[in-house]
Amino acid sequence: MALSSAFRERLEYMEHTKNQRLFLLQAEKELQANKSQVLESKLADIRSMEQRCFILDRNIAFQNFRILALKSEIQKLDTKYQADSHQLRVLKSEMEELGRVEKEKERFYELKHNEMTAFRKNVEDFVSESRKRVNELKNQVNELNSTFIELRGKNGYLSNSDIAAAEMRKSELLAVKENLDKSLASNYQIRSQLQMQLQSILSTQNQEKKPSQFPASKAGMK
Repeated sequence: MALSSAFRERLEYMEHTKNQRLFLLQAEKELQANKSQVLESKLADIRSMEQRCFILDRNIAFQNFRILALKSEIQKLDTKYQADSHQLRVLKSEMEELGRVEKEKERFYELKHNEMTAFRKNVEDFVSESRKRVNELKNQVNELNSTFIELRGKNGYLSNSDIAAAEMRKSELLAVKENLDKSLASNYQIRSQLQMQLQSILSTQNQEKKPSQFPASKAGMK
């Protein structure tokens, strides 16, 4: 009896131990299952996060590509702006130089015009004075001729010295007249040449002004 009771207790103990172990195994199994579920959930979260990270990386790469493209476009625009600014400065410098040259030409033409006007007046004054002098010489020659004729009519003859003096005076007056005529002809020729030069200068000035006015009007239209 004692052996049976001990054996039974031993069996009960073993059964109890078995049940505890089974309970522990079941609890461990459930715990592992829960851990597996948690792990799978975490893995799913990780995969979702990885997917989001992949999408973010792709968006970042796309944004970086756009940034690089925009930087390249900005550099191109900056280069074009620098080139246009340089060209604008060159054009402004050329326009200023053209304006300066145009002003110098206008001052030069005005100076030449004033010189031509003064010279023309001097020539006209000289011509007028020369004509007056020629008329006076003509009157003196006529007086000499009249005196010569009058003397011959009164006396019938003249002394050789008187005739020689009168002829010499007449020759001197004729020589003076001839020199004045040559001087007048030369002055007329110079006057004509200067007038032609003045007309050529004014014509050149007008032709040069027309092209300079056209770009200005074209720039104004822009």
